[in-house]
Amino acid sequence: MRRLLRTAAAAAVALFAATPALADALVDNVDGVALDRDGNEVRFTGIVIAPDGKIIRLLKRGEKRPDRLDWRADMKGRVAIPGMIDAHGHVMSLGFRALELDLAAATTLSAALGRIAAFAAANSQRPWITGGGWNQEVWKLGRFPTAADLDAVIADRPVWLKRADGHAGWANSVAMKAAGITARTVSPAGGRIEKGPNGQPTGVFVDAAMALIEAKLPQPTARDRNAAFVKAQEMLLSQGITATADMGTSIEDWLTFRRMGDLGGLRIRIMAYSGGLEPALLIAGQGPTPWLYGDRLRMGGIKLYTDGALGSRGAWLKAPYADAPGNSGLGFLKDDQLLNMMSRGAMDNFQLAVHAIGDRANQQLLDAIDELSETYKGDRRWRIEHAQIVDPADLPRFGRHGIIASMQPVHEASDWRMAEARLGPGRLGGAYAWQQLIRAGSRLAFGSDYPVENPNPFANWAVALTREDAAGEPFGGWRPQDRVSLIQAWKAFTSDAAYAGFAEDRFGTLAPGQRADFVIVDRDPTMASPRDLRATRVLETWVGGEKVWEAK
Repeated sequence: MRRLLRTAAAAAVALFAATPALADALVDNVDGVALDRDGNEVRFTGIVIAPDGKIIRLLKRGEKRPDRLDWRADMKGRVAIPGMIDAHGHVMSLGFRALELDLAAATTLSAALGRIAAFAAANSQRPWITGGGWNQEVWKLGRFPTAADLDAVIADRPVWLKRADGHAGWANSVAMKAAGITARTVSPAGGRIEKGPNGQPTGVFVDAAMALIEAKLPQPTARDRNAAFVKAQEMLLSQGITATADMGTSIEDWLTFRRMGDLGGLRIRIMAYSGGLEPALLIAGQGPTPWLYGDRLRMGGIKLYTDGALGSRGAWLKAPYADAPGNSGLGFLKDDQLLNMMSRGAMDNFQLAVHAIGDRANQQLLDAIDELSETYKGDRRWRIEHAQIVDPADLPRFGRHGIIASMQPVHEASDWRMAEARLGPGRLGGAYAWQQLIRAGSRLAFGSDYPVENPNPFANWAVALTREDAAGEPFGGWRPQDRVSLIQAWKAFTSDAAYAGFAEDRFGTLAPGQRADFVIVDRDPTMASPRDLRATRVLETWVGGEKVWEAK
């Protein structure tokens, strides 16, 4: 028996000895540019990649290439840059929006109604017509749309369409009837049912009131969720986004990500932030999950809300809206509620990422961080999501306690006219104040808030440099003193976005030990004007040393 065991062991050793070890790989002949940890440009012409998808070294022009390689890819002199990171997005919402009715391109109410009618006709089997992307500010409507507007084109099936920012929904009369909404229905805490002079609901539900309709929606199946994820992942990879924060991950979202990971279909990296406390405690238990699937998935944080959005007048302000006297927005949580929820997450070392748009909401959150930081020490990286309207007196407070301002430059380009109308000229000193926040000592992490906005990081990058929209307006930029430099914006979309998710030791730049996440593009962003930067085309996207998307 011992002789048999020795023979078997020897055979096993011989077998493993005869199996050649995996060699390194080389992505060669690139015009590569990245940033080091100090924000200095690093130029290179080759990337040596280990079998585990990590970078071994960057090669300079003329530097000897390895003799023994598993494979070599010739990029033919094209530009390579680090993969872009979206620090604030909604993965599943992006996919579902793409598969449902998308009204983002509708510039008038009549155009939206035409799209709605056409979609309903083409999808007669759907029990509900769902989608979103509408924006009454773009339509220059001067009011919210109404159920009567929808009833004119669809009166036989319920319709539910989310506003572009996701903080309001538009229902027709059939949907309101299905949800039991009448004039007697009371607006829930943290929400508002829009009502007319006669007290009847008009069809728009803001923030927490949206749940009254959404409770009646048919729930998507696992197949529906898989399809939405695959669509969202393709959209993000095609834009050069190799990693993203998923803000508001539900249990169903997490199960979808895990299914894709188990099947080998998870290509993008996802830093998941639970939608409230419950999913985090059920999924992760007593603390963040480990990194899964080769650093492609982790739940490390919890997403909370303090207020709504500016477009639906749900952002919580210190003084009433200039265009809606008597309305100061919606504060979702009392001070003690916010403290308790943040404390519950912090005690298990979850990172807290809290939505705050209005100046009162930002003040409440800063107060909470000041108090909690006395108890919860160490590297917490408290995240304030959006930080769009901040009282100038509160700006210096962002430099305390390692606060990260997670912001979306493209919101400024979309919102500047609306912000002037909502606030008036005297209350804009801390509006979308990127440069002021950097000077205060905060670290910026940039994203797009997709599907609220297009996830294109190059258009977003151009906005950060100019504070102009796609049409070049306003000329010279809106409040141009808060523009950021090319390098500041680039860091906010790469290494600082990774830092914001406790991932900087894994990905976020191109350097030895980092995952080989990079993008092949048609121009050098460091040499491009803002207009040209906005037009950048992604040619290939690589994650972990593997090509995961290519332009056709």
